[in-house]
Amino acid sequence: MSEPAIKTTVVGSYPIPAWLAAMPSVPALRDAMLVVIKTQELAGIDVIADGELSRFNVSHPDTNGMIDYFVGPMSGVHTQLTHAELQSFRARDGMAFRAKAAGVVREAVGHGSLDLQADWQTVRDLSDRPMKFTVTSPYMLAKTLVDHHYQDVQALSMALAEVLAKQIAGIDTPVLQVDEANLTGHPGDADWAHEPINRVLDAVSGECGLHLCFGNYGGQSIQQGFWQDLMPFLNQLHVDHLVLEFARRGYEELDAFAALREDIALGIGAIDIKDNEVESADTVARRIQLAVEILGADRIKWVHPDCGFWMLQRSVADRKMAALVAGRDQFLGG
Repeated sequence: MSEPAIKTTVVGSYPIPAWLAAMPSVPALRDAMLVVIKTQELAGIDVIADGELSRFNVSHPDTNGMIDYFVGPMSGVHTQLTHAELQSFRARDGMAFRAKAAGVVREAVGHGSLDLQADWQTVRDLSDRPMKFTVTSPYMLAKTLVDHHYQDVQALSMALAEVLAKQIAGIDTPVLQVDEANLTGHPGDADWAHEPINRVLDAVSGECGLHLCFGNYGGQSIQQGFWQDLMPFLNQLHVDHLVLEFARRGYEELDAFAALREDIALGIGAIDIKDNEVESADTVARRIQLAVEILGADRIKWVHPDCGFWMLQRSVADRKMAALVAGRDQFLGG
């Protein structure tokens, strides 16, 4: 069976089943992964994910483990902060969405007990459908840490990138996606942020994508900015495709992507994850049609939600996935 001209996927996260949070255990976690994966299969999603349940911790702090899952186990990162360190982080511009830093870097960072390959091995055989594995960008990770060792966010980002690159080098996922939700609000860092991100992307054995959004914390956008300001950054990426937020922001900025390198495929957010209203298939099809009219059919290769589903109710997320597939099929004439 041939692949559709435009594939559907999820960004990564899915609402944690209530029964898993209430009675967490290793068998229950595996059962939850199977439920999440089967739900995506039944919705018709082309490239699925484990709902980021490989990061599950019943005591998850902010951002659903997007940060702490990666940096907490690393050597050189300490998760117990002094009062002064906590106050220093809270005074930092742009980090008000986190109650505290993910950790403090007191020595050179290393792998510690982080084992991303083991987490991939847990889920890789749970479906015959192509599955993606997601990793948070080293730039975003660096921005959430108090740094007493490198004392330079660029150097810390590259050190984190080295760890992540070696971690994912042996992961044979069909699609590996790097997630970045902080750079969108700090385009001044875009002239160097591609370097640590490319270090991770270069270690990917399969197709690699980069997800960029403007934040999703409690259904709120965290970052303020414009896609056109990131175009030089995007054009320096060693990436196969982009997974971008549009449904919430609107599609007025689509024409900026005419300046994107032709070899980078575009993924267009067609589902608003900050709204409980479920889009109709017609709405999704119209959004795809608009993107194709502006940028051309050869550029739009993916459609997906704007970001992860973890803040929504499962019933809402499930219907939004079904609408995404139905709208894509309607656009393609399926």
